[in-house]
Amino acid sequence: MAQDIGVRNIVLVHGAWADGSGWRAVYDALVAEGYSVSAVQNPLTSLADDVAAVDRVLDRQDGPAILVGHSYGGAVISEAGDHEKVAALVYVAAFAPDVGESTFGLLAGGPQPPIEVSADGFAFFQRDAFIAAFASGLDPAFAAFLADVQVPVSVEAAGSAPLSVAAWHDKPSWYVVATDDHIIPPAAQQQMAARAGATMVEDPGAGHIGFVVNPEVTVGAIIAAARAAAN
Repeated sequence: MAQDIGVRNIVLVHGAWADGSGWRAVYDALVAEGYSVSAVQNPLTSLADDVAAVDRVLDRQDGPAILVGHSYGGAVISEAGDHEKVAALVYVAAFAPDVGESTFGLLAGGPQPPIEVSADGFAFFQRDAFIAAFASGLDPAFAAFLADVQVPVSVEAAGSAPLSVAAWHDKPSWYVVATDDHIIPPAAQQQMAARAGATMVEDPGAGHIGFVVNPEVTVGAIIAAARAAAN
């Protein structure tokens, strides 16, 4: 199996209002295929802090790695993807900003997420909307649990922070489009994937975090990236 899997190391990066445990199904499937998988715990306090968290995990890899990001995590991997160990990028229903762009900036002009901002500038996703839209397609009880353990994100230092690097200009990229996403419109996902020159894969019927309960398409894209990056 080791000769067939390509790049062996996979680093998973979560987005806003989430944590690394959301990757569990993807993690289990990749480990079963022989990959070494790490999930970053982003503090979501600033883009710089999140990139630093990714760099710490990348530094621990024993060779090249595939860097995977979901949602806001796509901005993080775009900035962190210039790390020398990153062989390829995989975006999963993710933002893929260019230099000078930010996650929240890419949402400007479109439907705005229903957030509640704390006195110190951290955004929580409104609970009912989280269950109905952010976690659409999940078991309602599980969706409610995820809403209640969400990790808030800094509006200014993370969500509105412009990128200084867009690694997709230089690293091969894949993009999993969630076709029933109520957070990032599928058409916007397709546009970002096309701009990045990414290999595009559709996840039919998937909501914004559909990979949590149905990881197969996301896992397939990661494996394809790992195999291609090894050649």
